[in-house]
Amino acid sequence: MTQPVSPPRDSTDKVPQARPPAWRGLPARADVRTLSLLGVLAALIIVGGITKPDEFLDTRNLQLVLTQASVVGVVTVGMTFVIISGGIDLSVGAIVALASVWATTVATQEYGFAGILFTALIVGVGCGLVNGVLIAYGAMVPFIATLAMLASARGLALQITDGKTQIVAVPSVLDLGERDAYILGIPPLVLVFAVVTVIGWLVLNRTTFGRRTVAVGGNPEAARLAGIDVRRQRLYLYLLSGLCCGIAAFLLIVLSGSGQNTNGNLYELDAIAAAIIGGTLLTGGRGTITGSVLGVLIFFTITNIFALNNLQSDVQQIAKGAIIVAAVLVQRRTASTT
Repeated sequence: MTQPVSPPRDSTDKVPQARPPAWRGLPARADVRTLSLLGVLAALIIVGGITKPDEFLDTRNLQLVLTQASVVGVVTVGMTFVIISGGIDLSVGAIVALASVWATTVATQEYGFAGILFTALIVGVGCGLVNGVLIAYGAMVPFIATLAMLASARGLALQITDGKTQIVAVPSVLDLGERDAYILGIPPLVLVFAVVTVIGWLVLNRTTFGRRTVAVGGNPEAARLAGIDVRRQRLYLYLLSGLCCGIAAFLLIVLSGSGQNTNGNLYELDAIAAAIIGGTLLTGGRGTITGSVLGVLIFFTITNIFALNNLQSDVQQIAKGAIIVAAVLVQRRTASTT
């Protein structure tokens, strides 16, 4: 007796459809965050244009916003790398202050432009080295190590200046802040910020160093088993943060024409907040340079709009705090749905 022949099954019935890995959704989520931040920045520009059209949209005002954002922006690039790795750096503002006053002493200014620039960079890198050694090889908690550096750097900056403002008398440094030095209407400080941003983006997204940074932040033990020297990587990251602080200190010297022990006040909070708003997780393992830079621009645009509308500084701080809380809540919601 002939056995009934069952109809052939479709090939899709034999092979279950595999669920795409979660990491494939990361670029899409990053794009959504970037577009959202661009939307917020565009909305703020519209608000500024409506409330104070003549002042806010003036070319000089926009140049001022970008110039002021450049100093904190450079610090934020280094901070983003540190946070992605699962660390934190509370000493960036104090390092900027120490580097700026050390680079503007009378002895340093005798060496001219090169002496000021070199001193600012070497002081920043030196402080980053101390942080990195304490955290990576001294097994200190980043919060404690960088908090100690914050106090020490601020104290040393005060001791160097004796509470006085150190005026820069090197024309080649001061000339960078003049309008004659602008390139196609763009201040040199903004160009430096742009270069640091591009290099930071390339390092994070196109190099082994960037991949190792993400791996260390995501799971240090797994990174170690994969052959990554976690301690050395963390040391390099704090060196990078210190280097960014040194660059920012030089930019601040150009911008203000002086060195003060109060320089860099609350830069650590601005940098951390900008990174969080940009989508960098405080727990590590995820973050973007683009998002952090947009976070900086959003903060300084808000500050500029408030200043033009004669709103009190306390209102600005409340607004910034609300934005930070909202960003963290969005992060938690996004993390819970992935």
